[in-house]
Amino acid sequence: MSHTLPLLAPLLLLAASASAFRAPGLRPRLAIRVAELAAIGAILVTVLSGILLAQSGPGTGFKIGYGYMALAPRLDLVSLIMLALVSFIGWMVLRYAGTFLGGDERQGPFTGWMTATLAAVLLLVQSGTLLQLVIGWVATSLLLHQLLLFYPQRIAAQRAARKKFVISRIGDVALIAAVVLLAYSFGTGDIGEILAAARQTEAIPLSTTAACLLALAALLKSAQFPTHGWLTEVMETPTPVSALLHAGVVNAGGFLLIRFADVMLQAPVVLALLVMVGGFTALFGCIVMLTQSNVKTSLAWSTVAQMGFMILQCGLALFPIALLHIVAHSLYKAHAFLSSGSAIDTVASIRRPGPVAIPDARAVGRAFLLALAIYAVIGVLFGFADKPPQALALGAILIFGVAYLIAQGLADAAPRALTWRTSLYAISAATAYFALQRGADSLLHGTLPATPQPGPLEWSLMMLCVVTFGIVAVAQALFPLWAYHPAASGLRVHLANGLYVNALFDRLLGGWTLPRATSLPKAAMPDIAVSQVKE
Repeated sequence: MSHTLPLLAPLLLLAASASAFRAPGLRPRLAIRVAELAAIGAILVTVLSGILLAQSGPGTGFKIGYGYMALAPRLDLVSLIMLALVSFIGWMVLRYAGTFLGGDERQGPFTGWMTATLAAVLLLVQSGTLLQLVIGWVATSLLLHQLLLFYPQRIAAQRAARKKFVISRIGDVALIAAVVLLAYSFGTGDIGEILAAARQTEAIPLSTTAACLLALAALLKSAQFPTHGWLTEVMETPTPVSALLHAGVVNAGGFLLIRFADVMLQAPVVLALLVMVGGFTALFGCIVMLTQSNVKTSLAWSTVAQMGFMILQCGLALFPIALLHIVAHSLYKAHAFLSSGSAIDTVASIRRPGPVAIPDARAVGRAFLLALAIYAVIGVLFGFADKPPQALALGAILIFGVAYLIAQGLADAAPRALTWRTSLYAISAATAYFALQRGADSLLHGTLPATPQPGPLEWSLMMLCVVTFGIVAVAQALFPLWAYHPAASGLRVHLANGLYVNALFDRLLGGWTLPRATSLPKAAMPDIAVSQVKE
């Protein structure tokens, strides 16, 4: 019965949602306070669940229903970490929303939709049965759709919400098909039993097909190329919704892959596909992000890139690191969106101490050699032999980003303090990566499968990723030397528009057309051609 305790967390938030919707006369401030208390209650439930997990071990709680149609929570380290993360971020977002929407006549309904969405996410991350997983997955998407259309009169909000709705329904179909295949293959709807059986048996065609469908559902949920456009366009919602989406809901794809890690390991070709799609999305998102001038749009492209890295990690079978990435990215991105309003003032107050440090080719070369040397020394201290090759390749990719910062410190005009600071940052980053990687593997040992030894295909993909990310990092470090070339100016324009992939996807979905019922009144409509409105 102790494993049923996590169900109290979504029930508390559902009760808060019902109280916010119950009566229009309910004071919005009271509704938001009730929601905050429910989120704090969910945090307390998570703490108690952690204590019970330490005492009784992982397991599935009391089942409501019978057979494949049963609902039950699962308590293990994966669900506990996700419960703690979602509850804490939910509490933060609700507190922020109380001030952000203060005085808005629709604050009560907004609070109701927000708490209901959080309840659905909490139900999803603690799923112990396939039926509960599907219900939580679909409910999260449908409830989030209401938040994306909080300002229904905004044309951009309609377009982005419609695009997400279509993509999400395709992902729902893929997940439901995968669930049916898993239930038929393993003869049970209990996720714990499926994972245990997958860990002990060889792959069968149906489970491999299920892994492919799970990967498709995760890719669509995590806004991977070329279906990423909806995530970069949902900026017409209140900032708390953006924070909840980018710090929470978009991580559902990665959680799905982590939860079914044992099943995914039975399909190496599917994992290779995740490496290719995730790696390309990460590169694409990083490059486009650097060309954006709008703060929230830049953060959105950053989320696309981070989701690409997370999918890349899952493809490399580094599931503990992927879970750690979800936690770190969620906390960072929630803070970034909630503080985005003051970002412009913060940047404007920064004064450069001296001339701009522009690294030349020699400085960039020294920076990358120094970064690799630091990475090698720290890796030897932590023990290279104990690390899977996939983790070493991922660390090499991450250290290339640090090398870009070192190049700034080694530039001719850079002050000595900047040189020391960037070098210390490289040492800290390498140390943190190896320490956190070892900590995540130790903590989740037995809960998530160990990373298998790579085969020829995996080695080829790892080398391709390392080389590609290294070339891009060098090009970015040398950017000041070629930024003013005419070809670079044109390239920046194309990159700022995401290479027009999103426009092509809009045309495919017919997303440029606007329903007549939501068009602006004639008195407010400028006298322009209809074709211009569509564009």
